[in-house]
Amino acid sequence: MVKNKVIDGHLHIEAFKGEEGPFINCFEKYRDEAGIKSYNICAIPHLTHNADAISSAANNIQCAFYKLAYPNVFAHGCLEHFDTAIPETTKPGFDYVTQYNELMEIGLDGIKMLEGKPDYHKRIGKNLLHPELMRFYAEAEKNQTHIVFHVNDPIEFWDPALATPDRIKIGWYYGDGTFETHQGLYDQAEAILEAFPNIKITFAHFYFCGEKPEKLQKLFDKYPNVNVDITPGTEMYFSFEKNHDFYRDFFIKNSTRILVGTDGTHPWPARFPIWCMDRLYRFITTDDVMPTFDDKPLTGLKLPDEASENILFKNFERRVSEAPKPINKAALKAYIDKYLPTITAENTAAAIRELAKQLD
Repeated sequence: MVKNKVIDGHLHIEAFKGEEGPFINCFEKYRDEAGIKSYNICAIPHLTHNADAISSAANNIQCAFYKLAYPNVFAHGCLEHFDTAIPETTKPGFDYVTQYNELMEIGLDGIKMLEGKPDYHKRIGKNLLHPELMRFYAEAEKNQTHIVFHVNDPIEFWDPALATPDRIKIGWYYGDGTFETHQGLYDQAEAILEAFPNIKITFAHFYFCGEKPEKLQKLFDKYPNVNVDITPGTEMYFSFEKNHDFYRDFFIKNSTRILVGTDGTHPWPARFPIWCMDRLYRFITTDDVMPTFDDKPLTGLKLPDEASENILFKNFERRVSEAPKPINKAALKAYIDKYLPTITAENTAAAIRELAKQLD
């Protein structure tokens, strides 16, 4: 089992610069020091009228330029959610199917959805079964485009008894009646699967099923293209440790349905994904007992080589591709020309204009 075949399927860029430099090479230190083969940058949806955030369109553009700089890197784009504060988007041509087709034409390798995360779900203000989104799912199923889909959060985030001031401050309390319920988000996601049973989805963070693996097993048994990643969410690892022997058998049985990722995020330093990938790799391939999240011990599963290889890189290659798609510069330039007027944060727009000069 060689580490230099591993693909980290779940990373993010959330800024143009960080303490280790510009975004354009932010994960190369991680790749070099972790000794992995490649990684997948997942754009995440923001609302463009929030001037404090990089817009979804800007994040897609960053992913495309990263792939231009490093053609062996994967990236998943995201959908932009507009409101009437952006006059340009009231014109035809900004629907989700059009956006999806544009991202595929640029050369992104799949779609990342955060729309099922409770706080984003509330901000966007659309049910996961909104008719426009249903048309997008139909296209993604038809084309067998891979979707990394974040649905839900740990159930304790709805519990008022656990709503400490710190948890409320960072936005990890959803029990005030203004958010969709934990079960409601599962119901919406599983209605998508009912409508599109062959859609190719990887539910992020083990679908928050560490304490209910039987729910996950039913989805695996029913839907051939449903997968999960074991990107932390730390709570799943506490469940894995508590039920070590069960989960070793579960991982072996379902080794073709599980992917790996770290959730490393720029502008934060590379030391987290380096540390995290070391833990995940050892968890899959060894029986080491190691300090992990919150310094709690985690005992490795020491999976057979075939199961380890499936989880660490083969499943990603099967779901996405063995090699990243090349970037279509003409399509990227057209995307920038179209979406630049919707980017309301001037510093972000200026950074995009500077990047666009590379395409002239």
